[in-house]
Amino acid sequence: MNSELIHMNILDKIVADKRIEVELRKNLIPPSQLEKSVLFERPTISLAKTLQNSTTGVIAEHKRRSPSKSVINQSVSVQDVATGYEKAGACGMSVLTDAKYFGGSLDDLLLARSAVQMPLLRKEFIIDEYQLLEAKAHGADVILLIAAVLTKNEIKHLSEFAKNLHLDVLLEVHNLEELEKSIMPSLDMLGVNNRNLKTFEVSIATSKELCNHIPDDFVKVSESGISNIEAIQELQPYGYKGFLIGENFMKTANPGASAIDFITQLAKNKK
Repeated sequence: MNSELIHMNILDKIVADKRIEVELRKNLIPPSQLEKSVLFERPTISLAKTLQNSTTGVIAEHKRRSPSKSVINQSVSVQDVATGYEKAGACGMSVLTDAKYFGGSLDDLLLARSAVQMPLLRKEFIIDEYQLLEAKAHGADVILLIAAVLTKNEIKHLSEFAKNLHLDVLLEVHNLEELEKSIMPSLDMLGVNNRNLKTFEVSIATSKELCNHIPDDFVKVSESGISNIEAIQELQPYGYKGFLIGENFMKTANPGASAIDFITQLAKNKK
């Protein structure tokens, strides 16, 4: 079986599991209960605006494990990581909330929110507007939509629903086909994932290739494979303002300290 099939099977499997999970959660906690959350009325902070005004553009991630890497870091507390990232000057923090494949939870989002003021992204496989209500009720400012698992109509519906909740929308694409079906006014940021879903290979060339196809109305974000400041310096001239960095910080014993070193070095080397 080739890697394309394996990867698409993982994606299909994650989404199938997610549909079951969301239905179960809906039965436990009705939308009306989420809307009564203390955090539901909290004014959100725009990650897109923060990135536009930043010279470094780092979005730092909290990720315990992944389907491809199994364990990355199970020992650090999400509050410590969040505080470290904020102290480092990250523009925002991405919090993985998928339990089965990434070892995350909505509690992680809540704990991060209790510790910091910076914009928080709920990193999740979003397929239902219920998950957007969950994101808002647990303190998120931004949600991720993945073009590979959604139709054009679903992207439109979910992004418009998110905007009504005052949440920023980051839409992730892997190729030109996904990008072309996704461009619409209800998005704030377009993220190019440098990981090829067919081969698993990671190359920032993907971000370079797609940059001219992204209209200037959107903040450009590059994701995956950014493990050194050179990659960021290489992508900035292509108009990228945001850089999602996950495993690079999380695979160390102190992700916050790693982020401080990285961002300090990046600021120093500003051309």
